[in-house]
Amino acid sequence: MAMMACVQPVFGLLAATLLVFGSFGDAAPCTDCFTQSRAAYYPNSDDKGTETGRCGFGAFGATINNGDVSAASDLYRDGLGCGACYQVRCTNGKYCSDKGVNVVITDHGSSHNTDFIMSSRAFGRMAQNMDAGASLLALGVIDVEYRRVSCSYPNKNITIKIDESSSNPHYLAFVIWYQQGMEDITAVQLCETQSYTCKLLDRTYGAVWTATSPPSGPLSVRMLLSDEDGDEKWIVPVNDIPDNWKAGDIYDSGAQVIA
Repeated sequence: MAMMACVQPVFGLLAATLLVFGSFGDAAPCTDCFTQSRAAYYPNSDDKGTETGRCGFGAFGATINNGDVSAASDLYRDGLGCGACYQVRCTNGKYCSDKGVNVVITDHGSSHNTDFIMSSRAFGRMAQNMDAGASLLALGVIDVEYRRVSCSYPNKNITIKIDESSSNPHYLAFVIWYQQGMEDITAVQLCETQSYTCKLLDRTYGAVWTATSPPSGPLSVRMLLSDEDGDEKWIVPVNDIPDNWKAGDIYDSGAQVIA
């Protein structure tokens, strides 16, 4: 009887231990998990993206990632989701590949309870082959699953495009191209490089950051990157925007984000 009395607490401890491990497992985030959704596509003449996307990328938004782009509804996140990358794969075993396609968010929109309205090029690339791609396009709206993935642009640095609405020295607006990794750009500072005076910018819409009466002289654009766990880090580019910047200019920041 004494032996049995000693054994019972061991089983109780073992059960409690298993429960603790089980609760840890349930609480752990799943970065590789897919979310169920639906996707549609928007047709256009060249089957790539749109130049008028809500993210403010302009013509770049039609051709980035070779035109494998998408508008998003909830994933747009009031513009914070602009430039994020997602692996999207359809679930129809007759037509769909296991790999799917990686798309970049360049626009905002929704249709038929979808999370994605993709370029027709990207939509068709979820298929096993060209014939299956044509069948997917004929369906129009399909069931998909998706997960966020790291954006990768080999041989490209984060790039600053001065918006056409800008007017030196009164108003500066720009968008950030080639956003890398899986982090969001949640804040941007514009710093005068000689006095180290910095100004926190406004994100007026999409990926467009603006400053009225920006600092004078060469300017450094510093970006705050935030991941899904709440970790943050500032990226300070190697190259500055020169003091004679003008609308339409494109500047290589010299900075990359290692995924």
